[in-house]
Amino acid sequence: MYTRLFVHASLAAAALWFSVHAMAQEPEAMEATEVRQAVIQETVHLDGVIEAVKQSTVSAQTSGTVVELPFDVDDSVMAGDLIARLDDTEQRSRLRQAQANLDEALSGLQDARQQYDRIEAIHERGLVSRQEFDSASNNLSAARARVERAQAAVEEAREQLDYTRVIAPYGGIVTERHVEIGESVSPGQPLLSGLSLEQLRVVVDLPQQYADLARSEQQATVTLSDGRVLDTGEMTFYPYANPETHTFRLRMRLTEPNGTLFPGMLVKVQVPVASREALWIPATALVRRSELRAVFVLNDEDQPRLRQVRTGTRQNGQLEVLSGVSAGERVVANPAVLVGSERLALPGSANKGGE
Repeated sequence: MYTRLFVHASLAAAALWFSVHAMAQEPEAMEATEVRQAVIQETVHLDGVIEAVKQSTVSAQTSGTVVELPFDVDDSVMAGDLIARLDDTEQRSRLRQAQANLDEALSGLQDARQQYDRIEAIHERGLVSRQEFDSASNNLSAARARVERAQAAVEEAREQLDYTRVIAPYGGIVTERHVEIGESVSPGQPLLSGLSLEQLRVVVDLPQQYADLARSEQQATVTLSDGRVLDTGEMTFYPYANPETHTFRLRMRLTEPNGTLFPGMLVKVQVPVASREALWIPATALVRRSELRAVFVLNDEDQPRLRQVRTGTRQNGQLEVLSGVSAGERVVANPAVLVGSERLALPGSANKGGE
């Protein structure tokens, strides 16, 4: 009983406040809107991290001494730029040796072919034995094999020489330098790390209880700290959980990095996890007075009655009402026009639904 009297007192105080604060201005038309019922998506809010799609560490593919490092950490590079150079004295020497072996093999091939041609002409006249003809044929085949082996050695030596010039595989920025000039390196040793800002993605860890629904819905909203919503592309769900955190990783491609996003930035990720029916009214219809939350409900005679409500979430200018009104009832969307109006009804005459 005491609680009901307190509610009536709060409503009366609110109505009295509306009457006392009458304003000397031309009254505006009262706008009425129905309480509508619609489905609301419940979402879970998670912290995501932006990372680069292309991020890698370039390693040495041959041995040598570092003689040039044109770029340092945080420097921008273009695809195809020289990012490191090794001393190539040994590689050039090997290439010259391989080329000399190839020249020798080509000479041997030419000699074997000439010998074979002579034996073949004589063999057709029956002046040499079959054994001598087969020997010449085998020598020609062996000479050809030596040439192929020498050509492969030249290609390998030339490739090793090319490895002394390390080229950027894509455009981006240098994030870490693992060696210094004058340092000797061996194949597989890291040289430089970098990443590209042209292709970015968002990575977020989903709690286990939300993973199945998120995977089936394939929906998520990524928001920056300033409220800007980012455009996302394809979503990728990892097919396994982290054994320590028991979370599933979700990855989303950002379609428009636009130069203001950088790897390591935190973003807010909203993932739908459930849906339910809810009642909605315009957010402007809510009357706030101290701890009171109420709306003006129109009766059958279009008379406004102040009724206390309990509210929930707010979305796109609409306010969820948890209790106090029913679907189809009409509420005043602009209660400010009732200030000082003769149509303002005191809470004492409110209908039973507001008690």
